[in-house]
Order: sequence, then structure tokens, then C-alpha cells
Amino acid sequence: MQEYSTLRIRQDDQRIMTAAIDAPPMNLIGPALVRDLVGFLDALEADDEVAVLVLESADPDYFVPHVDLTKVAEYTAEAAKAGGPEDASLGMLWRKLSQVPVVTIAKLRGRARGAGSELALACDMRFAARENAVLGQPEVGFGAPPGAGGVQHLARLLGRGRAMEALLGAADFDADEAERYGWINRALPDAELDDFVADLARRIASFPADAVRATKAVVNELTLAPADAYRADAKRFRHFVASDVVQARIATLFGQGLQTRGDLERDLGGRIGSL
Repeated sequence: MQEYSTLRIRQDDQRIMTAAIDAPPMNLIGPALVRDLVGFLDALEADDEVAVLVLESADPDYFVPHVDLTKVAEYTAEAAKAGGPEDASLGMLWRKLSQVPVVTIAKLRGRARGAGSELALACDMRFAARENAVLGQPEVGFGAPPGAGGVQHLARLLGRGRAMEALLGAADFDADEAERYGWINRALPDAELDDFVADLARRIASFPADAVRATKAVVNELTLAPADAYRADAKRFRHFVASDVVQARIATLFGQGLQTRGDLERDLGGRIGSL
């Protein structure tokens, strides 16, 4: 694996790799992180040895809070390098993560909202710290539908009614609520999260690789939305984000501290309801 500016790659076991997102000041999705993820996924696809990838954050308060709203064009251009101009979207990049033959596990601490939640949803499994993990899809509160797979994944995982609540309510879910709804596999005490994920990764990595990969491929055939659904979501998102309504709401939130490590970002699901 090459060196990346926003990812810390660790491989303590030949079959298990850990990638920690480290994009200060708060792990916003910007061009550097997207560039690194494009290159990392290419390398992961070509690696026949790795069986399990654990995706986590180097920042305990923010897994990935959302995209950098000041650099949408730049990160979209980087995403296009994964599949061409027609697939220039985070949704298609995240879908590529879902399709890699490696088993992917998201280990969640801190806030995973918007495209950060969608990044976790693109992983095969999600486990979260009970004390501090927060998940949310706040896009409708901004004035746009989610555009990077959130609708596709949550409708399948949560069912129609709960998906409507999560997407249209645009509120934050703590780990226990997310577990009850099916957004994550399990909520665990923070002190137990690392060992649980490590044990599960070692267990999966110990099994015959062909059986693991074939099983993942079949589950994807049954549950992963077709590529055109992601393309349509991305196109819809871009249309709404360019509107005056969304831009005005974003400007208001920037005035209140959006994209800074303050009260607004800590309680974005609550604050967005008072716009």
C-alpha cells in the first residue's frame, strides 16, 4: 500500500487491514480524502491477501461528519477518477467500496452524518460505540435529498416507515437507536468495541477466502441497489444543492458555526430543525 495524506493504513495481520480516516480538522469529505479513497480502493481490489478491512476514524469525535460544502466541485472531480465523468459522485465511489471482494467493517466513534453515514452504510457491517456514536442523514433539513446511497441503503435496512423517519426527520440517532432500527449491526460499550471488531475480523479472515468472497457477492446481488439508482440519486442531489433554498440554508448554518468543532456540529441534527 502507498502512503496517503488522509488515511492511516495499518496491517497487523496479513489478512486484516485497518484504515483510519485522519483528515483534520474534523474529517470532512474533501478532495484530498476522496483522492486517497479512490487510490486506496484501487489498491484494495488488486490485493489478493487481504480478507477484511476495518474502517475507523483517528478522531474520536468525528467519524466523518459530512462533505466539505465549500469544495463540492473539487471532491466530485476526484471521485470521477474512480469510474469516469458519468460516475463522478460519492455514491458511485461508495458503491465501489461495497463491491470490493474484501469484507468491510465500519467501526464508528463520533459523528457519522450525511455522506459520512453513507460511507459507513456502504461497508458490509457497522459497529458503533454506545457512548459517543451519532448517525444522521441531515440532507432534507438542508433542502436536498441524500445523494450518496443513503436512500438506497436505509430503505432496505430499516424498512419503509423507519427509513422515512430517518431521512425526512433529518435527526440524529444515537448508537442504541441506530441498532434498534437496523442502521448498524450492534451498539457496544466503547471499551469493548475494538476487541469485538478485532475478534470478528480474525474469525472471518480465518475462513476459506473463496467461500467468504462468494457469499459476499451473493448477498450484494440480493441487497445492493443497481448502479443506475446511485447515479439518479447523485443527479437529484446536485440539482437540489444548486438551488437558492439550499444555498440560503447552508449560508445560515455557516453563520452559526457549520464545519467548525463547535456546538452546531455537535448537535447538527437538533439545530437543523430550528432553521
